[in-house]
Amino acid sequence: MTTTSHPGDALSRRQKLIYVLVLGLLTALGPFTIDLYLPAFPVIGDELGVSATAVQLTLTATTIGFAAGQLVVGPFSDKFGRRMPLILATALHVGASVGAALSTDITMLGVFRVLQGIGAAGGGVVAMAMVRDLFGGYQLVRMLSRMALVNGMAPILAPVIGSQLLGIMDWPGIFWFLAAYGALVVVATFLFIVETLPPSRRTSDGVSVGQRYKAVFSDRIFVGTLFVGGFNFAALFTYLSASTFLFQNTFGFTPQQYGYLFAANSLGVVAGVQIASRIMRHTGPQWVIAGATAAQVIAAAAMVVCDQLGLGLWGVMVPLWFFICATGFMFPSVQVMGLARNGSQAGTAASLLGATTFGFAGIITPVVGFIGVTTATPMALIMGCCTVLAMAALWLIVRPRTVPAI
Repeated sequence: MTTTSHPGDALSRRQKLIYVLVLGLLTALGPFTIDLYLPAFPVIGDELGVSATAVQLTLTATTIGFAAGQLVVGPFSDKFGRRMPLILATALHVGASVGAALSTDITMLGVFRVLQGIGAAGGGVVAMAMVRDLFGGYQLVRMLSRMALVNGMAPILAPVIGSQLLGIMDWPGIFWFLAAYGALVVVATFLFIVETLPPSRRTSDGVSVGQRYKAVFSDRIFVGTLFVGGFNFAALFTYLSASTFLFQNTFGFTPQQYGYLFAANSLGVVAGVQIASRIMRHTGPQWVIAGATAAQVIAAAAMVVCDQLGLGLWGVMVPLWFFICATGFMFPSVQVMGLARNGSQAGTAASLLGATTFGFAGIITPVVGFIGVTTATPMALIMGCCTVLAMAALWLIVRPRTVPAI
């Protein structure tokens, strides 16, 4: 790890904690927007009179909007600063959340879900860029690990919260909740977030958006990291989009019981992120990723075997927990490997990381709906295939032995 001085080194412990909390809220806005309504899928389908596949397409719409929004917000924040793009994007999210709550058909809901995704894009990409503006070396690893903990837990905890909200309100109430969350993010940004990108770094270099994209795409390690992160998140989203039908329709879970399942799996993410951040004090993130992808392939294969042997619920849940835990190892490792060498275009790099991960997730979701989820085998097979592709990207494109020390 390098010992170069960075602006964030001067922050007190209390100030760093505030940054973790506020930037964590920003980072979690996107995953919450995407996943909070997962337990409501069966209810939305029944009330709007559409199929499960049609409801899953609204999830695809959100992830595609989120991916596209990041491609705009990231370079924009490199050119004009971090705060204003964040505020404008989040304001769009609040308005779209209100529109989703008032939707009366699946098409209207899908349109507002795209806009929600675009609006939520500001939080994740700008938060990561701000961390890269402030920190380097192992401090960057620590801060990104804490952010990754939030970012990794949010997609898993969101359905837990959503399932509890469904116990006290109808499905539109989930979108009113998201509108309030977005408004809270705007207020927190005004009160606690200062501009981390000085004017001299925005305009003096005269670098265009196209040049920033060219710079990051010319980095082979970064390009490989995009595929690793994208396929890893696609595997996670396979689980997120399929599990609501698998556990509620096949195994007979109530929405609340389904939420408790997600809470148990969230412990795996916490363990994975925390252990990975400590391992990276002495080991490069590429080697953490190598071990995690191998564990994921084994866990996915175990799910298929246990399901085919008819071992029931526990035969699925146990290997699934280990798969999710390995996913926790992946989150901070991918972010560190992707951002460490791209400080001068952190917003652009962060936007591409986010757009790729959620773009891959948006592509894989309709595949899950098309195949159908009546047993755990289809879900586990798709998760395993995604992980094999991530492993291939690591060894063939990134090439771990060529990754320089952070």
